[in-house]
Amino acid sequence: MATTTTAKTKLARVFIDGEAGTTGLEIRERLAGIDNIDVKSIEPAKRKDREARAQMLRDVDLVVLCLPDDAARETVALADELGTKAPKIVDASTAHRVADGWIYGFAEMMPGHADAIKAAMRVANPGCYPTGGIALLRPLVEAGIIEPDFPITVNAVSGYSGGGRSMIEAYEAGTAPSFELYGLGLEHKHVPELQKYSGLTRRPIFVPSVGNFRQGMLVSVPLHLDTLTGRPSLRDLELVLEEHYQGSDLIRVIAEPSAKMSRLEAEALNGTDKLELYVFGKAALGQAVLVARLDNLGKGAAGAAVQNIKLMLGLD
Repeated sequence: MATTTTAKTKLARVFIDGEAGTTGLEIRERLAGIDNIDVKSIEPAKRKDREARAQMLRDVDLVVLCLPDDAARETVALADELGTKAPKIVDASTAHRVADGWIYGFAEMMPGHADAIKAAMRVANPGCYPTGGIALLRPLVEAGIIEPDFPITVNAVSGYSGGGRSMIEAYEAGTAPSFELYGLGLEHKHVPELQKYSGLTRRPIFVPSVGNFRQGMLVSVPLHLDTLTGRPSLRDLELVLEEHYQGSDLIRVIAEPSAKMSRLEAEALNGTDKLELYVFGKAALGQAVLVARLDNLGKGAAGAAVQNIKLMLGLD
């Protein structure tokens, strides 16, 4: 009588370094629902113990860094010392987003990029704001409609959960303003990746803001159509975006939104990993506003990290 052997699926071991923060907690919750992943934790008393951390890095297949930039660099340096025993790394900080040797973790950025993430040992998770900006701009730069040295302005509003512990505490205590602009020194830490991966040679102006809602995001780019190469129509812009993201499960271009709506709220995609792209405008005025809508904790942070983790572990 023949016997049948069922192979047991190997669990992928993942360590979230900085799991107590907003992004770390969100990633852990999402990974808990994936059967093939075993999330490991280090004892609280040993979180700063160098040898205990090194041993954890040896024992896992992948580590997610949800740390301040300097701490993320320290963990990467520790992994470097392990040589071939080092795990794969997804860095959710800004420390390595434009660094050599790191793959930028926006899977839909260009054709074949998801395969590059699959093969990578080190992936820099994108910032939430740049995810929206790059999604809008890169296809148009690649198509030659926006020249690389074109003067671009990106405006954005986010829920307060993207602002770190002190901002979250201030909003939840009712002591923060209802709305505020920030980064007005024009040196926001997301600008380098926004410029590099959009394909721009001229530094864009980036004006971020935060509103009194926990999560959700709108990123917008105003354009004068007669200043663009070929003087495209609104529909021309949509068609370029549609072709670029054709077949994507997460990114959707909403056709001709100006005929359907005159307002757009930030929280509609909360709790999802989806990203919506819009081309608003009026042909008679020759003006357009490109808009990306996403959950800053979804496709903008934890959702993107989990997408990259699954790609790197062969689970996607």
